[in-house]
Amino acid sequence: MSDQILPVILAGGAGTRLWPLSRELYPKQFLRLAGDETMLQLALGRLRALPTAPPILVCNNDHRFVAAEQCRQVGVSPGAILLEPRARNTAPALALAALHAAADGDPVLLVLPADSHIAPVAAFHAAVRTGLPLAREGAIVVFGTTPAAAETGFGYIRVGKARPDADGVAEVAAFVEKPSRKLAEEFLASGRYRWNSGMFLLRAGVFLDELRAWRPEIHAACAAAMAAPRKDLDFIRPGDAFARSPAESIDYSVMEHTRRAVVVSTDMRFVDVGSWRAVADVNAKDADGNSVSGDVIAVGTTDTHLAASDRLVAAVGLRGMVVVETGDAVLVAAKDRVQDVKQVAERLRALGRDEHRAHATAYRPWGRAETFKKGDGFLVKRIAVAPGESLSLQLHRHRAEHWVVVRGEAEVRCGERVFRLAANESTHIPAGVRHRLANPGRQPLEVIEVQVGEHLSEDDIVRFADRYGRES
Repeated sequence: MSDQILPVILAGGAGTRLWPLSRELYPKQFLRLAGDETMLQLALGRLRALPTAPPILVCNNDHRFVAAEQCRQVGVSPGAILLEPRARNTAPALALAALHAAADGDPVLLVLPADSHIAPVAAFHAAVRTGLPLAREGAIVVFGTTPAAAETGFGYIRVGKARPDADGVAEVAAFVEKPSRKLAEEFLASGRYRWNSGMFLLRAGVFLDELRAWRPEIHAACAAAMAAPRKDLDFIRPGDAFARSPAESIDYSVMEHTRRAVVVSTDMRFVDVGSWRAVADVNAKDADGNSVSGDVIAVGTTDTHLAASDRLVAAVGLRGMVVVETGDAVLVAAKDRVQDVKQVAERLRALGRDEHRAHATAYRPWGRAETFKKGDGFLVKRIAVAPGESLSLQLHRHRAEHWVVVRGEAEVRCGERVFRLAANESTHIPAGVRHRLANPGRQPLEVIEVQVGEHLSEDDIVRFADRYGRES
């Protein structure tokens, strides 16, 4: 068995409690919420001082190119990127990774969420090194952090009998779901409880054996899905049998039942960055207790999180609030009500709107598209195409497009014609005509696109050829 640890980064989830910054097509794990790197990149960075193999990423199909690009930006080449056919929570996601890993031995997996904040990183490394010998012997190691407050938003671990073979390690007496305020205060006072970090260290075969024993339906569905996975560019697509799996967490499906669980207690600070209060907590504060990002002016404002993306945000006389501005939405919420932000996303979905799903700026494998203005029969976008990249060969049945190059040089195919446009030159793409936009140069290409027609949504795209495997 290799001495290397095989990291598994679970990068699924929609992050609806962090709306409007987190959207279904660009959720929290791909955002910069706690520094200059995204949450996924921070998770990858914590692995550098450990003896790890190239990581396995598990993510949603819609996020595959974002995940791959963010790995490339920090110099990480994943061992595999597995695409969940459906969202089924963490147990089925880990099952896919364990089945993939078990095809080449029985490695020790370090299972990490992609959306957590950990400090200091050295304490995390120490906890992993403490748990590694136990995981190699067949234990399922969970990392428990010392509670700093009577927090009701975390799961807890009740610490059992100490293990004589390792300092700071004990049997797990029980897992406790998010408690009431009264129970959380009792847990804190007792000193016998740890916050459940949701990070695990275990052999792939051990997890699969336990899953087969306790949740055979999940094991069967995932095993069928991984019986003949399909390779798609740099990604691995499990089969549709995955959709038959129940949607359950690792805790609920295995950890609450297994007799193999041990807890490594650590004083590292672990924060599940799942709400705006958590984002405020992990960011630096000014003299008035405000966490601020972007173009912000605060007057007489205290204990408030202020985040501006596209416009100036001015706050006067606020206390204990969250204000988040994006190109197409603004959130104003009391800090003690931020757990209810997900209800906004649910309301938007019920109303048939799109602000819960996509940003005004949509990131694509070739670059990005930013919507400026949408009106009756028209839509204006700025298209940015990276050097050497191209959009798919496509047509639109219900709209025409007008392109104006504002930066760089464009190569355009319109019908049978292929020609180039420089800055301040334009062209017209009629409805029903096959076309493609490409950047043949070494500099970024920016194009203003004006769509005109009766149907201006993304489902009016018929793709014929695409280097990213997105043909219709």
